[in-house]
Amino acid sequence: MKIRNFSIIAHIDHGKSTLADRFLELTGTLRPEDMAEQVLDSMDLERERGITIKMHPVRMHYRYQGEDYILNLIDTPGHVDFTYEVSRSLAACEGAILLVDATQGVEAQTIANLYLALEQDLTIIPVINKIDLPNADVDRVRQQILDLLGEEEIFEISAKEGWGVQELLEAIIEKVPPPKGDPKQPFKALIFDAVYDEYRGAIPFIRVFDGSVRPGDRILFKSSGKVFEVVEVGVFRPHRVPVEVLQAGEVGYLAAQVKEIRDAAVGDTIVSAQAPETPALPGYREPKPMVFSGVYPVVPSEYPLLQKALDKLKLNDAALTYVGEHSPALGAGFRVGFLGLLHMEITRERLRREFGLEVIMTTPNVEYKVVLEDGTTKIVDSPKDFPTHYEKAFEPFVLVQIITPAEYIGPIVELCQSRRGVQRTFHYLDPNTVLFEYELPLQEVIFDFYDKLKTVSRGYASMDYEFLEFRESDLVRVDILVARERVDSLAFVVHKDQAYRLGRWVVDRLQKLIPRQLFEVVIQAAIGKKVIAKSRIPPIRKDVTAKCYGGDVTRKRKLLERQKEGKKRLKKIGKVELPQEAFLALLTREHKS
Repeated sequence: MKIRNFSIIAHIDHGKSTLADRFLELTGTLRPEDMAEQVLDSMDLERERGITIKMHPVRMHYRYQGEDYILNLIDTPGHVDFTYEVSRSLAACEGAILLVDATQGVEAQTIANLYLALEQDLTIIPVINKIDLPNADVDRVRQQILDLLGEEEIFEISAKEGWGVQELLEAIIEKVPPPKGDPKQPFKALIFDAVYDEYRGAIPFIRVFDGSVRPGDRILFKSSGKVFEVVEVGVFRPHRVPVEVLQAGEVGYLAAQVKEIRDAAVGDTIVSAQAPETPALPGYREPKPMVFSGVYPVVPSEYPLLQKALDKLKLNDAALTYVGEHSPALGAGFRVGFLGLLHMEITRERLRREFGLEVIMTTPNVEYKVVLEDGTTKIVDSPKDFPTHYEKAFEPFVLVQIITPAEYIGPIVELCQSRRGVQRTFHYLDPNTVLFEYELPLQEVIFDFYDKLKTVSRGYASMDYEFLEFRESDLVRVDILVARERVDSLAFVVHKDQAYRLGRWVVDRLQKLIPRQLFEVVIQAAIGKKVIAKSRIPPIRKDVTAKCYGGDVTRKRKLLERQKEGKKRLKKIGKVELPQEAFLALLTREHKS
């Protein structure tokens, strides 16, 4: 049988999952009664948001010009946070469909994923989708793709209606090269994803490059050096179906009683235990968290449940990292690393839906490199650990690509510059569409940059970003003190120029959120010992003289003096309970320009 391995790269909601559904119907992979919309998007969250979060490979059979073909579609996530997952999908393919929405045109994420595919030297098949919609502008989108690729043959389809899908499927067979690989060489395969099965352990999804693997074979994982015996091999249709053997060029899975998901590291190479000297495949790295946040259970007694829930999520999510931490205000919790804000939001939703856990997440922040006064370098991912005195501090910078209609250039330039952005490139994709590239600090991007961008462009702009490097910055840690007590969970690291503005905003917001006490509560923002912003919550006044009817004024004065002394004493020993709303409101903190 002849094999074609391909993926679909597209921006969110450009019709990738719908096109995959049409392919499954056309090839008879699923019976009509088993079909559901967005078959490969099996999570409720994926269906609700119209995004792909977890990859789902599928094997299809198709007869073309009297010959049988195996078509392996390796699905890819479509959001900026999952760029690494896209790159590992593409390395298992020889071709990629570049899917562009006829109503929206080329978007930033599309270009970013296209570059990833070109780096892997894949055959690109450009496709314009949603041509059935009344507001489709096929000519404009065709010109954008021509400017990007210089490709003359561009397919026009409607995945929803099924128009042009069969021609596209046959073009994949004609244009995408067959996989290279020698079945006679020792076994070598790439892990491009993995899931955890309670009964069978970690199950790596593999693309076989050389040789073959069957039950009973002994295999070796190159990164860990551990050896396992294969219990089962199989393919995706789209559910897991066991087969006798997986050979060079094929995509499938293997079960080998691998107890830990980290032993089946994504990007690792599996080789035959009989030929351990077989070289590993190049170009893969561990996914690295970019955004960090404290995660605490709303009910402190649910801490053990939160630990179990994170353990289970980690089994299927290689990018999730966490360590235990304790906050005086919020109790026991975890410092969790995420790929980005969407990854963080999805994890929070999964904790709520799958485990019934309500959690508080502290303000997200990034990782900093700090050179201390004694010359040692420290990696800091939590604001409370950021030193007050240091020699140099470095923060991560990213290259942000923004595609927008030309009428919104002014507000977007203003937004980028207010976030310490430096413009790198600027050019027109067509007379009405502009592509910007800005170098920005990651801390400025992860907060609410995407929401602000959508606001100033009325939803039309799209963005993507990639990590550039760590750059030296003048950073300070701003501590928030409530009734003279430092609240670690509210500390944040910020550029010195913005410290006062953000400190003032947090203090004013807390003043509105913290309930009044029987004593005066002072809220301060401070850099080291220097207070930069201050606010006070006046005490609740109880009328202690109400019971005095007439009589000497000294009696009333005595009661008021006693009250005053009591409030003084309370001010020294009184504790302020911070309401959860304070943390939730500050999590959605906006930059005030």
